[in-house]
Amino acid sequence: MATVAELRERLRRPLAAELAAGCQNRVVAGGVEKLLASALGNPFPQVREILGGYAGLELPKREAALRSALQLLETSSQPARRSARPAARIAPPTAAPGERLPPDAEVSCLDTGPGGARKLASLGLHTLRDVLHAYPHRHEDRRALPDLAEVEEGQKVTVEGRVVAKSRRSPRPGMLVIDVTLETPSGGRVKATWFNQPWVERQLREGARLVLTGRVKRFGRSVQLGVEHLETVDGAQDSLSTGRIVGVYDSKEGISQEFLRRAAFRALQAVPLDDYLPAHWRQKYGLTDLGDALWGIHFPEDEAQLSRAHARLRFDEYLFLELRMLLQGEDAVLQGKRFEARGDDIERFEGALPFRMTNAQRRVLLEITDDMRSERQMARLVQGDVGSGKTAVAACALYLAVRDGYQGALMAPTEILARQHYSNLVGYLGQLDVRVGLLIGAMGARQKLEMQTRIAQGEVDVVVGTQALIQENVQFDNLGLAVIDEEHRFGVQQRRKLLAGRPDVLVMSATPIPRSLALTAYGDLELSIIDEMPPGRTPIETKLIQDTHRTQAYGFVMRQIREGRQAFVVTALIEENENLELLAATQLADDLKTILPEARIDLLHGRMSAAEKDHVMERFRAREFDLLVSTTVIEVGVDVPNATVMVIENAERFGLAQLHQLRGRVGRGSAQSYCVLIAGEHSKKTRQRLGIIEGSTDGFVIAEADLKLRGPGEIRGTRQSGIPDLRLADLANDTAIIEQARELAKHILAHDPRLEHPRLQYLRAELQSRSHSVAFREVI
Repeated sequence: MATVAELRERLRRPLAAELAAGCQNRVVAGGVEKLLASALGNPFPQVREILGGYAGLELPKREAALRSALQLLETSSQPARRSARPAARIAPPTAAPGERLPPDAEVSCLDTGPGGARKLASLGLHTLRDVLHAYPHRHEDRRALPDLAEVEEGQKVTVEGRVVAKSRRSPRPGMLVIDVTLETPSGGRVKATWFNQPWVERQLREGARLVLTGRVKRFGRSVQLGVEHLETVDGAQDSLSTGRIVGVYDSKEGISQEFLRRAAFRALQAVPLDDYLPAHWRQKYGLTDLGDALWGIHFPEDEAQLSRAHARLRFDEYLFLELRMLLQGEDAVLQGKRFEARGDDIERFEGALPFRMTNAQRRVLLEITDDMRSERQMARLVQGDVGSGKTAVAACALYLAVRDGYQGALMAPTEILARQHYSNLVGYLGQLDVRVGLLIGAMGARQKLEMQTRIAQGEVDVVVGTQALIQENVQFDNLGLAVIDEEHRFGVQQRRKLLAGRPDVLVMSATPIPRSLALTAYGDLELSIIDEMPPGRTPIETKLIQDTHRTQAYGFVMRQIREGRQAFVVTALIEENENLELLAATQLADDLKTILPEARIDLLHGRMSAAEKDHVMERFRAREFDLLVSTTVIEVGVDVPNATVMVIENAERFGLAQLHQLRGRVGRGSAQSYCVLIAGEHSKKTRQRLGIIEGSTDGFVIAEADLKLRGPGEIRGTRQSGIPDLRLADLANDTAIIEQARELAKHILAHDPRLEHPRLQYLRAELQSRSHSVAFREVI
């Protein structure tokens, strides 16, 4: 039986923790009054009297009651107990009692036991802020653990109980079985078993209190648990590991869940949880306060608090991400060019087109011209499926810049695509007296020098090129608008070279990205979507087949070739290896020459130089051969109107969005086009996934499905987006939250671009601490 001194300490510790946590009645499961009713017997009736009705008291009265109760316990203790350092006080060894610590304090300030700081550091947790934001990856409800009599065979359960018997046996050489009989609080018994885990035996002493998770096996009336997770619990840890909703953390061998819970608990006690979001913003977006959220994510009282915590902390993640994205340039708000962008010029441009713009094109063009007329630098992303008319919209913006006396530039990721854009812009702008030039690496030295001279002297109005546009010897006379196609294929530093003169920036992408992902990966850009296709385009018919029917697929390809059409065949590899890629593509081309002896076949692959790729594509466009076997180098931008069939081998090795991009290489002319997906894997999961492509031609629907299946991945050319830092985010379903966070971030920076107002200093400090880049921290 526990002594009075032990009972006093069991009571004093949680009460001290409750005081340190701000008297929120959260430290003990069920609250302070439940602790008083269930844990003590009657050795301290005065404490009960002082704390009676605690849950209904206002915070100042709670604090006063707690201090009185703790003073009573302290004065009634023995001298030896008085001199002992309270286990619940979280402070550095030299700190005074009750002293609070800043979030950036090192974890060594926490009393986490011998080697505790080293354990936390091995998980990447170096400061108290790190510990506070190392959220559990899941939660278990241990308020009412299951009655084993009702648990089904094979069900995974968590049980609590005391060890009443233990044995070890070796059924055969090299095999150790440890059996423990656990008595649950309801009086039932369960047998728990460990195989070849001798290190757990020291935790299984008789009388030890355990929490076990595993799968149930039934033998008549007896229940056996195949243990997958073990926790030991003592009296001081009752409120952290049992009788409540319990967080389960990412960990590693040698670092227990109990240790991590204790570290989180003590960090919550130690750090003042002042809120960096003012109350009126929290109220506007329906967010709880930071203290409630952090206590709720680590030690929720109930499902409602856990839900509030998730909502608030998820919002914060997006808010800080959006703030980082909006601030990542040289300044939060850049002065740009101010264009007139006159309506009669827009009408003149559209009148020169061989087609009428769609309503979606006009809507996006209106958004662009609003930006161009503003004093702020335009930074806008235009998304649109293949063939939706992005280039025509960009051409109109370039025309408006030229009409105001500026130059324009369009940078494409490949020379093939640059030549194609050049051809299109000459068609759109040539009849409007706009001088269009081309600058690519494949040009001779004399041609390059001549073009560079014309650009510098302002003799070229719009220049189209690749990375050749950002070489040191390229000087623009008066660059006003930069259009960047497939921006994610360029590095950050490459883009910034083009933008050094602060032109307005228009980014185009034919890679459909879900809105939630675009708002995070491209948080520094405003978003426009061309979601309407020009009339008269015939949808591409898509068919998914197994590789056992490959012969029929190529029979169909041959029939198309006999009708005067051309075809692409794309091959994929599991590993990114250029040598294997070349071997696979070459082997496929050789196989097809045997299968299709009438067809003229050529090969395109990543080991070719830019000039060689251009030469092959020009020959294909000129119909000098019928079938092009290619690696994914043809994914973006290639335009061969006579090609009507796309065959994709081993389609299961591609993401859905990439398959949609490849499919977009056909259907560029007026003839009906086809895409054949050949699956080398025959599982039901593969069929369901590829069935999404087979059943839809909407790139944004496909991109949403791809996001749900594969996660965000690497969207931009560098890891600058911050997406890997999101811990609670669900990008597939968080669009509304992201838009709210972006709205608030834009509001904050519009009124205070460098977060200099005294009320924003805590927000500024939190943003800096969460930003890993030293260069970014210097921005603010």
